[in-house]
Amino acid sequence: MAIKRKHKLAPEFSMASMTDIIFLLLIFFMISSTLVTPNAVKVSLPQSSQQSAEKPMARLTIDKQLQYYVAYGSQKERSVAFDEIVPFLQTVRAQDGDMVVALYADETIPYAEVIRVMDLVNRNELKMILVTRTK
Repeated sequence: MAIKRKHKLAPEFSMASMTDIIFLLLIFFMISSTLVTPNAVKVSLPQSSQQSAEKPMARLTIDKQLQYYVAYGSQKERSVAFDEIVPFLQTVRAQDGDMVVALYADETIPYAEVIRVMDLVNRNELKMILVTRTK
């Protein structure tokens, strides 16, 4: 005589609720990531094989002794203190709204000094390029 056993059915799990939660999290992170502004300074580096400027440029040079020099267009570089850079940039910006600042920094100066100047230009909402030499 065979005894019939009742089989226990495994509980069923619906993935629909899990996919809803994942989808809502995805939407949350996509929306919240657009509200975060990066802390980086935006810099466009020029091509080293060709260097051309369509617009007049303001030039900012830092030499080995951490002396600052500024010039605009075909002007000759003149020595300025760090505090005089912003007034110079504002004067030049009044002449040319789409101005680009070219930074010529000696390779031996501390990296923090380059970032300090880049931050100054960024706070004044100007475009900047780092000038490199060709090989």
